[in-house]
Amino acid sequence: MDRTVLFFAAALLLLLAGCASAPKQPTATSAMPADIPQAEMPVLSGGVIVEPEPGPAMSGNRAVIALLDRAQLDNAAGQREAAGASLERALRIEPRNAWLWHELAQLRLTQGQYAQAITLARKSNSFAGRERRVQAMNWKVIANARVAQGDSAGAEQAFKTATELEQAAQTGAMPAF
Repeated sequence: MDRTVLFFAAALLLLLAGCASAPKQPTATSAMPADIPQAEMPVLSGGVIVEPEPGPAMSGNRAVIALLDRAQLDNAAGQREAAGASLERALRIEPRNAWLWHELAQLRLTQGQYAQAITLARKSNSFAGRERRVQAMNWKVIANARVAQGDSAGAEQAFKTATELEQAAQTGAMPAF
């Protein structure tokens, strides 16, 4: 009888241990993408440092962050199809995430899928809101795709738009299109 009670007590403890959760880790509310250039902090008269506006919020969703990390690792390893699959999965979770659309546009550009890169960059811009840096990066994708397509006039206009958006991001002003 003692063995039976001991067996059930051990089984109950194992069951309860299986239901316990790990201690909660602090979640990232926003992550700064690695390839966004940081503006230099201008120093005004009197030694006052003006900090640049924060970069775009990439995601607070752990699954999306993990998928983006996986995509970046796959892309760095030359596994572009796997990177694209990870980005597409992340987009199924957060379909309105401008940064994910930009990453996919950038990937399609490196794959030589220029028309799709332009379409994805435009879609990213539609979700970017006031995130001028993301918009500027998207216009650079569009410009590079147009260069590859032989559209030098379109590329020049896209580079001009990207430059205006970068300046607007630094000053906080709205660009005049």
